[in-house]
Amino acid sequence: MTAARTAFDHGVAGRPLAVAAALAWRNLVGIRRVPATFVPAVVMPVFFLIAFSGQYRGIVEIPGFATDNVLSWYTPMAVLMGASFAGVGTAFSVARDLETGFFDRLLLSPAARGAIMCGSLLAGAARGLITFALVTAVGLAGGAAVPGGVPGLVSLLIAALGVATVAGLWALGLVYRIKSQSAGPVVQVGIFVGLFLTTAQAPLEVITGWLHPVARLNPVSQILELARQGFLEGVAWSSTWPGLAAIGGLAAVMLVFAVRGMRTLTP
Repeated sequence: MTAARTAFDHGVAGRPLAVAAALAWRNLVGIRRVPATFVPAVVMPVFFLIAFSGQYRGIVEIPGFATDNVLSWYTPMAVLMGASFAGVGTAFSVARDLETGFFDRLLLSPAARGAIMCGSLLAGAARGLITFALVTAVGLAGGAAVPGGVPGLVSLLIAALGVATVAGLWALGLVYRIKSQSAGPVVQVGIFVGLFLTTAQAPLEVITGWLHPVARLNPVSQILELARQGFLEGVAWSSTWPGLAAIGGLAAVMLVFAVRGMRTLTP
């Protein structure tokens, strides 16, 4: 019997926090049963970290570049990639529940729909925390430096959890509408477009062509600045508040998208 089913059997369906916690725990337990929903959230970021830091290591030779350590530039990007995959992974679990009919039972229960969605987001944040720890550890083991110290790592963690939440809301909005795991390709395209049409690979000053205005206007570039600041220099409010504002704005838009998607569901 699943943790969520047990929780409902004991009458917690009317308590939103208990419902969200039970569903989040059920989602995390599912990692052991279906590792494929989580393993890419660690393997792919580490792959890109190694590939980019090797292929583009000459980027640190650009005059005035913020660091001479290529891993310090690419590790935060890899962490945010892992966090986005973590948020998406929890939505794929919801897609399986929609396909098997378990989600219909949730909708028929006294549990509030907001609590059901929050359970998925809590699971995504927990998955994001795991990927943050593992991918950051790989970067540091490889030689990445954090001159910003603990505040720099905290900035990266905040950015990672924010991205996991935004990505989770994006994926949930699509899954609620498509109602199957076939939403996966569309979800992933959105994640890659949102992440790579930014300053993920190079600073804005050296980006040319059509990508320059796109990267400048893409709010994810501000989140990357929030994540990277501790790996490049000290943490400063001028580099922090734009990233926080970008997370808040994207989360608000994606929340509306996800809520409207959930309203289309009928048991």
